[in-house]
Amino acid sequence: GFERGGLSADGTLLCLEHAEHGDLIHPALRVVDPRTGATIGDLRDPGMALHAACWSPRPGDQRLAIVHEREGEDRPAIWDLGSGERHDIALDVQGIVEVHDWWPDGSALLLVNLHEGRDRLWRCDVATGVLSPIASPTGMIEKARVRPDGSVWFIQSQGDRQPVVFDDRGDEVLRAEGEAPPASRPYVGFHFENPHGQRVHGFYVTPDGRGARGGPPYPILMRVHGGPDSLDTDHWQPEVQSYVDAGFAVGMVNYRGSAGFGREWRDILIGDIGGPELEDVNAGLAHLVSAGIADASRAVIGGWSWGGYITLMELGKHPELWTCGVAGVPVGDYEDGYEQLSPMLQAYDRALLGGKTPSEVPELMRDRNPIHFADRVRAPVLFLAGEHDTRCPFRQVMTYIERLAVRGHPHEVYTYATGHSTFDTDEDVRQMRVILDFLDRHVAP
Repeated sequence: GFERGGLSADGTLLCLEHAEHGDLIHPALRVVDPRTGATIGDLRDPGMALHAACWSPRPGDQRLAIVHEREGEDRPAIWDLGSGERHDIALDVQGIVEVHDWWPDGSALLLVNLHEGRDRLWRCDVATGVLSPIASPTGMIEKARVRPDGSVWFIQSQGDRQPVVFDDRGDEVLRAEGEAPPASRPYVGFHFENPHGQRVHGFYVTPDGRGARGGPPYPILMRVHGGPDSLDTDHWQPEVQSYVDAGFAVGMVNYRGSAGFGREWRDILIGDIGGPELEDVNAGLAHLVSAGIADASRAVIGGWSWGGYITLMELGKHPELWTCGVAGVPVGDYEDGYEQLSPMLQAYDRALLGGKTPSEVPELMRDRNPIHFADRVRAPVLFLAGEHDTRCPFRQVMTYIERLAVRGHPHEVYTYATGHSTFDTDEDVRQMRVILDFLDRHVAP
């Protein structure tokens, strides 16, 4: 990734991101002497996150670029361990701002500004805070770096284009080798109101209308992102294009709890998981139906990880909405799953539940644990589960599946031998075929 907070340029300082205070959602920073372990500096913004980005590239320069949330959205700052001073850089831009690199002389930062699922690139003068735009195509910048000569290279993709390395003159530097993918469909941004009158952002992608499933309104797969503090962006995802090639529109909603829309939006889920997400996904579906894009009688819910959790919650709490569901590495039994997690993941869960364990919030669990609604599921469900998953453990998924099996509810299970993610392209292709076959059998043309 782009976070390179570790060792300073001369190796004399080491920055650690930690949650000794018990809140993994809002981590703090500590800089230590890597030779002795002695603490050189501590930085914490209570109730807000701090992230280390990268040290100045000049040996002996003790300035660390960090990202803070004091203004409600991610913003850059400089923490000088030599003087102990912190300088927050004020920027007049919308969206969140991340630091990807320094210029070699330490005079400026390379910033990526994410607004509504699309990125812009900036050069920021450290002394003045003046921003200078760097031309880049529309889409998502995965990584950006300043080269020794001061030029900028970055990896960028769009929903309908594979990642390409560009330079700051707009020239293509490097493209993936091998066969090019088929022609793909662009992401379209949209906005709608949720039941509380809040403006929610999302993307949709539609087929060209010439396939076997015809033109609009299309069958739709509401694809729920994981995290929950992830987000949907305009970037290359072969999975999405596979659904579109099969004749489905794909809807993606940056529900409350998503990253990229400020601290308040992300932290809404603390102590209130499994509720706001459903409201926003359902409002997004209703918007796409009213716009003539989606066919409400052929709506599918699907997602992986936290998206799988929301999928099972939707199928149990709003069974009337869905033709079928695809639950990838889901949370099926929140309480049982917690007991199987590593200590670090348990700590994250406690932070998400407001500092409590699932057993300490029984009323919330009664309403937000999918297994309590398994008997209300009407639609066929496809499960995909990793046998060695440590994030969404295999046992709790199977416990949920057993509840469906006992009453003879139609469901299918695909298991694979690795963990939460496969990191295996051939396995990814197998899973995609399983999903498309399931959809072909359960969603009318």
